[in-house]
Amino acid sequence: MKFTKMHGISNDYVYVNCFEETVTDPSWAAQYISPRRTGVGSDGLILIAPSKTADCQMIMYNADGSEGAMCGNGIRCVGKYAYDHGIAVKNPMTVETKSGIKTLSFQIEKGKVSAVTVDMGIPLQTSQVPEPIVVDEETYEFVGVSMGNPHAVYFMDSIDTLNLEAIGPAFEHHKRFPDRTNTEFIQILDQNHIKMRVWERGSGETYACGTGAAASAVAAVLMGYTKRNVEVQLLGGVLSIFWDPESGHVFMTGPAQEVFQGEIAIPEKPVNR
Repeated sequence: MKFTKMHGISNDYVYVNCFEETVTDPSWAAQYISPRRTGVGSDGLILIAPSKTADCQMIMYNADGSEGAMCGNGIRCVGKYAYDHGIAVKNPMTVETKSGIKTLSFQIEKGKVSAVTVDMGIPLQTSQVPEPIVVDEETYEFVGVSMGNPHAVYFMDSIDTLNLEAIGPAFEHHKRFPDRTNTEFIQILDQNHIKMRVWERGSGETYACGTGAAASAVAAVLMGYTKRNVEVQLLGGVLSIFWDPESGHVFMTGPAQEVFQGEIAIPEKPVNR
């Protein structure tokens, strides 16, 4: 299987051009290639495939093999790959996802995509503002926001010392979220800047999450903490989020980068997995 390693502010995936390649068991392929010591190393697998309704389709799998609905950093890389490799040299471009068709606009430098703005659509509030929840016998408050995938956003005075490896699974698998959830921990810096760490459903802590950044910006506005133009500082870099009051749509802008290309043989899935 030929692949391309790409990342959006360190949220990295293995990308496969399914206009040319066939992946027979993408769930197992994601589990095989994602480990950072024994595989390619990634937060999961993304297939760039033909679409009957858009310029191309994004099909994503998390590192644990579960299928995801949407990835903000991932879709920026899909757009860059499709533009730079001639699949769809269009600006703007449409990409089909499990969360609907998304429209991407590109900043072009020397014929290549350097940054991408994604129309993330209209967010859906999925909780009270805020809603109390008990995790490991401690009470927290969160704001639930769907960006085509579920997010629970928690505001804290400081997030630097959080031990997400220890507490992340308890938030992800809480009974309040029967389908599991992505969890964002947010520190408000000022009315236009927030700081974020994320525990992603199916992948653990990652350096960035585009849908999580969008959900967190929406939650911060709903709580009255920030304005609608927000810079989100993540471990891997910065995303700019704008929640348009007229259309209700959220727009995310950030970079996308190709790292290297390779080829790997995917063995048959072990019977006991």
